[in-house]
Amino acid sequence: MPAPFPPADTAALLAQARAVAATVSDPEIPVLSIDDLGVLRSLKISEDGALEIVITPTYSGCPAMNMIALELELALEKAGFDRVKVTTVLSPAWTTDWMTEDGKRKLKEYGIAPPSEKRAGRGALFGADEVECPRCGSVRTARLAEFGSTSCKALWQCQDCREPFDYFKCH
Repeated sequence: MPAPFPPADTAALLAQARAVAATVSDPEIPVLSIDDLGVLRSLKISEDGALEIVITPTYSGCPAMNMIALELELALEKAGFDRVKVTTVLSPAWTTDWMTEDGKRKLKEYGIAPPSEKRAGRGALFGADEVECPRCGSVRTARLAEFGSTSCKALWQCQDCREPFDYFKCH
């Protein structure tokens, strides 16, 4: 049954909408929700009574953002929200610090090395830190290419198990 609009209880409505929005997956990494990634920033009721959702891309030119906005609108419409506005903001810029620990765990289980705390320093800018293989846990790894299957990932290879893997770059 669709939720009444405008809401009698705004806080409850926003919580319900956030729960629905948090189920939308990243189309490039389907095991992660946009909430896991930290792309889902905020929700509010606009002055005109519409539900406004603010999202921030992992990259300013991320090709997945249009699909994410469409998926948000569809999910919220299906949950009974008939007036939804998705706003993309670039500032402040997205950072891997916004990823949840659960999201990092899901990345590793999916075979993508998550950004690590060890890479958060200046050395990360020059690729000087180590990346752990998501398959065998070895840190004897080497970068093969600056870009992996998407712009937000680099292609690495484990020197022990010899498997190539994507590394979600630290930002």
